[in-house]
Amino acid sequence: MKNMTGTELVNLLKRNGWVVVRIEGSHHIMKKENNPNTLSIPVHKDKTFNSGLFR
Repeated sequence: MKNMTGTELVNLLKRNGWVVVRIEGSHHIMKKENNPNTLSIPVHKDKTFNSGLFR
């Protein structure tokens, strides 16, 4: 998987059914219907994250 910014990751998750439920500072908190997990995605200007974040 390629490196991507927080904004790119948020957009990818939105296309896969995740919804931003709130934004706390620079973190987008996301949930998906029928999924008990909550994701916190750091969205920092132009900072890319490597594949380790996705694990």
